Amino acid sequence: MVRFAMEQPQTMASYSVSDAVATYYLYMTYVHPFIFSLATIIPMSPDEVLRKGSGTLCEMLLMVQAFQANIICPNKHQADLEKFYNNRLVESETYIGGHVECLETGVFRSDLPTKFQLEPSAFEQLIENLDRDLQYAIAVEGKLDIDSVTNYDEVKDAIKQKLVSLRDHPTREECPLIYHLDVAAMYPNIILTNRLQPPSIVTDVDCTACDFNRPGKNCLRTLEWVWRGETYTAKKSDYHHIKRQIESEMIQTGGVTSSKPFLDLSKPEHLLKLKDRLKKYCQKAYKRVVDKPITEVREAGICMRENSFYVDTVRSFRDRRYEYKGLNKTWKGKLSEAKASGNSIKIQEAQDMVVLYDSLQLAHKCILNSFYGYVMRKGARWYSMEMAGVVTYTGAKIIQNARLLVDKIGRPLELDTDGIWCVLPGSFPENFTFKTKAEKKLTISYPCVMLNVDVARTNTNDQYQTLKDPVSKLYTTNSECSIEFEVDGPYKAMILPASKEEGILIKKRYAVFNEDGTLAELKGFEIKRRGELKLIKVFQAEVFDKFLHGSTLEECYAAVASVANRWLDLLDNQGIDISDSELLGFISESSTMSKSLVDYGEQKSCAVTTAKRLAEFLGDSMVKDKGLHCQYIVAREPQGTPVSERAVPVAIFETDAEVAKFYLRKWCKVSTEANIRFILDWSYYKQRLSSAIQKIITIPAAMQKISNPVPRVLHPDWLHKKVREKDDRFRQRKLRDMFSPLNKDMGMHNLNGTGDIEDLLTSDKGLRKATASHSFNIGKENHPNGSPSAKASLGHCKNQQKSVIRSNEPLRDDSADERVDRSTDYQGWLEARKRKWKYVREQKKRRR
Repeated sequence: MVRFAMEQPQTMASYSVSDAVATYYLYMTYVHPFIFSLATIIPMSPDEVLRKGSGTLCEMLLMVQAFQANIICPNKHQADLEKFYNNRLVESETYIGGHVECLETGVFRSDLPTKFQLEPSAFEQLIENLDRDLQYAIAVEGKLDIDSVTNYDEVKDAIKQKLVSLRDHPTREECPLIYHLDVAAMYPNIILTNRLQPPSIVTDVDCTACDFNRPGKNCLRTLEWVWRGETYTAKKSDYHHIKRQIESEMIQTGGVTSSKPFLDLSKPEHLLKLKDRLKKYCQKAYKRVVDKPITEVREAGICMRENSFYVDTVRSFRDRRYEYKGLNKTWKGKLSEAKASGNSIKIQEAQDMVVLYDSLQLAHKCILNSFYGYVMRKGARWYSMEMAGVVTYTGAKIIQNARLLVDKIGRPLELDTDGIWCVLPGSFPENFTFKTKAEKKLTISYPCVMLNVDVARTNTNDQYQTLKDPVSKLYTTNSECSIEFEVDGPYKAMILPASKEEGILIKKRYAVFNEDGTLAELKGFEIKRRGELKLIKVFQAEVFDKFLHGSTLEECYAAVASVANRWLDLLDNQGIDISDSELLGFISESSTMSKSLVDYGEQKSCAVTTAKRLAEFLGDSMVKDKGLHCQYIVAREPQGTPVSERAVPVAIFETDAEVAKFYLRKWCKVSTEANIRFILDWSYYKQRLSSAIQKIITIPAAMQKISNPVPRVLHPDWLHKKVREKDDRFRQRKLRDMFSPLNKDMGMHNLNGTGDIEDLLTSDKGLRKATASHSFNIGKENHPNGSPSAKASLGHCKNQQKSVIRSNEPLRDDSADERVDRSTDYQGWLEARKRKWKYVREQKKRRR
């Protein structure tokens, strides 16, 4: 750039001016309103708002709210230096977060038929609960009087008709509806519903000292969360022994000769030295440092009468954000009207207000989402692991329960932290409109309503208490549930890549398209990451649009494969059709070093090797600071060495030819001409591209029973077995496919009439369960002397037994054996039984 500025200053200046103007425009359009919005919320200047993280901003806001509520701000949280679990020192502890899971892979499009295997029992249940669901939608969600609705029966019949059709024809193939069923502001609403705040997490000790601790109290709500911890392998006694030992030693603190007594060190240094010694002991004595992570379901007590300043702050932010979203929507409508009228003044005014309200709602969203994460921030004044665990565990249960229903009425594709991506049959009930006598309309989404009713039934807090009279400490109790699903969609297509490893699906990675073909959401792919191989990023940028081509799944994959083949050709012919600079742009990778080169020590990576080689020809001053941007390619030579040792900095190709030639020969150990196409490891780059093609194209195609669209990229070995299993018509069925679960009531009813297995051949009830209308009392408890009826029934059962055992064999005269009484002549009775058993055994052998 310096050379360019010296030789062509005017061109350089015009380029810089245009770049500056574009940057200023983007800043004024998006960044400046956002900073203004944050500064109006947070009690800080714009400079401070930009410098601080979201956790600090959240804490500053809470401190202001606490001051206004006359609450003393607690000290910053300090973690316990020594904590034990099961007689072992805890190395780290946390909680289980949200549940994320990928369930399917492949291409799902709204215009391509998808196979569904539905469960009729689920639709029967939806039909039974239809009145309940619709009344909930009208009364709770719509806040309308049911009697004011004029077309209730019409809407109900329309939904019921579709549900009945789906119930009666559970196996179907039709175009799907691609939906994202997500919970609106899930974590903030879980906090508000359960009145969760760090000061509200109480123990029995806290409740014992409370004035409201009386029999029959309803101010304590218990919720579950999952604790996760790692402990050292050494026992508590080992730990204390090591601690006593090190306390009498001199510890080296810096340099070769500098040392001081252990007890003179600070507490953090105490723990650091002690843990280092403990790790060495564990490795030597137990051959490992820490045990496997432990998870434990715990209960947290939440006080419903704690001062609600934290909850009130969250609620005010949520409500204000909803208000700004509504105003943003209103001004978008005014902008459309202004554009239709052609009034430039109104257009500009509407555009400014749209940007303003969008920035305000976005600023509120950032702070609102920080209230959950803040409580686990190191050094937070309002810290609570229990609260964070309760929030995530409650959210995970909501999503998993919703997945159980979606699994029966459609196909779930991906579970997010706060929602479900799924495909439902095209004939599934969608949106319906209720009309009222006052000519007001209420539009509902049935998939949303059926999930919201279940959420309300399982997550409503009936213990929510509000302070009514501060003087007499009088509280009112009511039910609260603000957790509700909302529906996004339907969408045009959803693409989920596969993993190269067997039995593993990639989480949080998918592409979603709107009905108009625009990209609605792109998550997790290399195209969004900085520093990734540009070859793969450009390939992904081209390939996603091709998933919308074709009228069948085969044609869709063929269109996608054409892009993959073109990029494979580029590597096969070693980029003969493009210049060296273009080739470098495609195959170079970059990485930013977070530390200085010295701090990495003996670590090996492509970035470290690149930094060392940059220092060789540019000087050590280049690598003495952190933040070095390393851009490199991977060379073929020296063969046999790891990839991390074959990284060559791209900057070498921009230096003088003689300098580049010298260093390339030195690094690559070659004596011939050091041409970029000659030194490149083409097989490495082809393997990288093939890996991306496998994940996005070939493996998903195989999982959807499509032959390999890119034959040059071979399937992994495990995939052939998987495909054979899918195509096998004689595959063994699972037991759960043969049986269906029974109702609890019906199961208990049948259990009462079930006899012992020992009585199967000696009881008429066991042999003829369906037709038996009477029972026989056999046994000495009821008939100690053997009544005639008992004998008659016994004879009948023995005849049945003979017919079962011997089937069509000729009958043997057993009347003499049957007359032997076990109580008077036990030995004779036993001999007769042995003869009978022998005869039965011989008959069985003969039949075999």
